Amino acid sequence: MRELTYVARRTVEWREAPDPKLDSDAEAIVAPVAATPCDVDSAILAGHGFVDPPFALGHECVARVVDVGDTVTTVAPGDLVVVPWSINCGTCDRCRAGLTAHCATVPYMAMYGAPIGGTWGGLFSDLVRVPYADAMLVPLPAGLDPVAMASASDNWSLAWRLVAPHLESRPGARVLVVARGSIGLYVCDIARALGASDVLYVDPDPDHRTIARGYGADTTESLDPLPQGFDIAVEATGRVDQLALTVKCLTPEGICESAGNHFRPGELPLLDMYLTGITLRIARDNVRAHIPSALTLAASGKVAPEKVVSHVIDWEDLPTALPEKHLKPVFVRSEV
Repeated sequence: MRELTYVARRTVEWREAPDPKLDSDAEAIVAPVAATPCDVDSAILAGHGFVDPPFALGHECVARVVDVGDTVTTVAPGDLVVVPWSINCGTCDRCRAGLTAHCATVPYMAMYGAPIGGTWGGLFSDLVRVPYADAMLVPLPAGLDPVAMASASDNWSLAWRLVAPHLESRPGARVLVVARGSIGLYVCDIARALGASDVLYVDPDPDHRTIARGYGADTTESLDPLPQGFDIAVEATGRVDQLALTVKCLTPEGICESAGNHFRPGELPLLDMYLTGITLRIARDNVRAHIPSALTLAASGKVAPEKVVSHVIDWEDLPTALPEKHLKPVFVRSEV
């Protein structure tokens, strides 16, 4: 089989690898049918990653099950499934507590798309081995388009977690979204669908702002702090200066969720945050715990994640098209 391999800045190529085999009765082999780059993949391709190449890339996809071990009960060959980005067993204390990105059974940071917790391959591969298949794989609900839901492995389900639980406890909240890619746009869609009274989307890209307005958000290209203007804020830029501006906009006891990958250090207005009494969460997502709820919302018809898909591109064009700067391209295979 082939796996798409990141080899240098803006450069990926197909490399041959052995077909994956079932190593236990609890595993599955899947074939991605709709895969898309995460926002962090864009940073890696731009040369801002934290692991030296070469390595297999990709950690967001909907796949078709090809084979399963004898003890797998939740999926069968032919099923369409969402493959979570992090490797998790589902049975350790952390997994049972919903902390699937911190599974105690596998090495720290075990994941697809980067070899920092073992080598698990990437989801831009012709075939992928999935350990702990019953715990990891989530069947795609009937009627959902794999292209629209290619990001459910990470960004779509992360966006649900960033805003949905907070709106449940704070109905009608005002939401600020400071972003540079797909996560922020998904948040706009979900926030409006779940009853946010106002959504302000901040992004210098005019095309992104157009999509956000289609979700009912107000938009602006830069953020001027609005003290005590918002109950919930989501920062997804990866820039500490933008996070600092974001937290200054919160109401007393407001909540800020940071989904940016902050590769560079910076300073936050800690005294302002203390006086306002805000809650700031910066965390990689325990996405497996949220995928079912995020898919349920997607299936409700209240949201339109397909609007964020910027391009639908043939699987064979991955090496040339992936390094190009697109918002959210989805690479599809029709023969699986």
